[in-house]
Amino acid sequence: MNYLKAAFLMPGNLFALAVSGAVVAYYGQAWPALIAVAAEALYLAAVSAAPPFRRAVRARQSGALDGPQEQVAALLEELAPSQRENYFALRDLRDKILGNYRKLPGGRVLAASSQHHVDALLTSFLRLLSTLNNYRKYLNASDKKGVERELGELKAEADQEQNPRLREVKLRRVDILGRRLQRYLQAEESRELISHQLASIEDLLRLTHEQSIAIRDPESVNRQLESLHAETASTEQSVREMERFMEFDEVLAPALTHGPRVR
Repeated sequence: MNYLKAAFLMPGNLFALAVSGAVVAYYGQAWPALIAVAAEALYLAAVSAAPPFRRAVRARQSGALDGPQEQVAALLEELAPSQRENYFALRDLRDKILGNYRKLPGGRVLAASSQHHVDALLTSFLRLLSTLNNYRKYLNASDKKGVERELGELKAEADQEQNPRLREVKLRRVDILGRRLQRYLQAEESRELISHQLASIEDLLRLTHEQSIAIRDPESVNRQLESLHAETASTEQSVREMERFMEFDEVLAPALTHGPRVR
């Protein structure tokens, strides 16, 4: 897979390159071109190596999303050993739940219909774990205090700046730093939400298992399936929202579009 080529051809990157070319033409000097080339190299290295981006490239080149088993295998590769063990423990719970359902009248049909819901919830659990890891990397690579300090200093400078052009540039940087800080705060909040969502899935599966031990009628199974279906739908919505936040073209393209910082 040519991930570098795919990263290069992303619309956000092509737009950033066009803007960088205009800046180079405007100044007519070598230093803007050198900075643009360095920024492009960093962008390509970061994006092409990102697991979510690689999954998206594989999906586009195959003409369809990966199948369930391939998707699970790809997600498991990204997890830490302790996280994989956690997932395998929940998968064992799934097998026990389905085994208890099979003991009921018409149990084979109940187990087959139940497995679809449980497997969908487990896949969402894996995607949430992967997204949580991405948030942790993002927060670890960010310097919140540094951004806050620089933002405060720049605001003070902009308020006292007499040169209109310099003041405009500084205010633009204030806006960019403000958005960076806001993203950091959103990431902190989202990371906590993901942690609680993961714990909620584990609690629900354990509760479903405990109830399945003493269950005696198919109607009770249907009620359990409704709970699993509702949890899956809620989790899937959360996963999509969290993954959108971490999309690289939305994170990196605005910074490149505004051009490099020169001091």
